[in-house]
Amino acid sequence: MKNRLFPFAAAALVGWSGHALATEGGGSTYPSGVENFMVGAVPPPGLYVLNYDNLYVADKLKDGLGQQVPVPGFKVNAAVVATRVVWSTPQPVWGGNLVFHTIIPVVDLKVSAAGASQHKTGVGDITVGVGIAHHHSEALHTATGLDLVLPTGGYDKTDLANIGRNYASLQPLFGLTYLQSRGFNGDFKITFNLNQKNKDTQYRSGDEVFVDFATGYGLGNGWTLGVGGYVRRQWSSDTQAGAVVANSRSSGFALGPSLRYDNGKGWFITAKFQAESAVRNGTEGKAFWIKTAIPF
Repeated sequence: MKNRLFPFAAAALVGWSGHALATEGGGSTYPSGVENFMVGAVPPPGLYVLNYDNLYVADKLKDGLGQQVPVPGFKVNAAVVATRVVWSTPQPVWGGNLVFHTIIPVVDLKVSAAGASQHKTGVGDITVGVGIAHHHSEALHTATGLDLVLPTGGYDKTDLANIGRNYASLQPLFGLTYLQSRGFNGDFKITFNLNQKNKDTQYRSGDEVFVDFATGYGLGNGWTLGVGGYVRRQWSSDTQAGAVVANSRSSGFALGPSLRYDNGKGWFITAKFQAESAVRNGTEGKAFWIKTAIPF
C-alpha cells in the first residue's frame, strides 16, 4: 500500500535488469524478462561469452492493489551491460553434460523522486551457477541449474539509488527450448528466487517465482520472429525484524515482440521490446533487450 511504497523514493534499489521498486526498496536479484529464445539450449562443450544489453525506463509506481502511487517526479532510468561466461564441459552427468557460468553486470542507474535525484554507475551483484544440459533431440533441449547471486554491488541504505541489493539469493531453475529452423519455436525458463536477509536493514524480501517465455516461427534462413515476456509472482511476504510486512507481495507481467538471428555456426543475436502491465508493488515501465552469443 502507499505507506509501504513511499519510502522507496528515499531508498530505491535496482537489480542488474534495471527493474526497480518491488520487494525491499525495489528491484529483485533476478532480472525480470532477461531470457528469450534459446533459453534451454546450452551449446555443446566449449567456452562461450554472452552479452546482455538492457535499457529500462519507468515513471509509474504501483501499490499492492495495482493503483498508481502519486510520487512527484518519479522516474527510473537504467542501462545495463552484463557479460556472461559459460563453460559447457564434456563431463557427463545424468545423461547430460555439466555446465558452469558467471554473470558480471555493469549498471548505470538514475532515480528521481519528490525533487531529489541520484545517479550511480558500477558493478552490480554477480551471479555464479552450475547446471546440467540435456539435448533430447535435434529440436528439444533442457537445462536444469542452481544459481547464487552474491551481494557484490554497491549499497548504502540511506541512498536514493543503489545498484546492489545487499543480500544473497539462491535460484533453482529449469529451462526448455523447442527449436526448429523452419516452423514453431518455443521457450520457457522458470526460476525460483529464494532471498536472504539484508543485514543492514534486518529486512528479508519475500521469495519469488519468475517465468521467462518466448514463442515464434523459424523462417528457415536463420531468422526467428515472435513474441516474448515474463510473469512474476512473489509467493511469500516480506519480513522486517521477524515481523511480516503487510501487503508486500509483488507481481507483474510483460509482453512484446522478439527477433532472433542465428548464423548456424554458434553465433546468434536476439532482440526484444517489453512493456510491463498488471504490476503490483513495483514500477511499471518498458525495457529493450539485446543478447549476443559468441563461441571461443
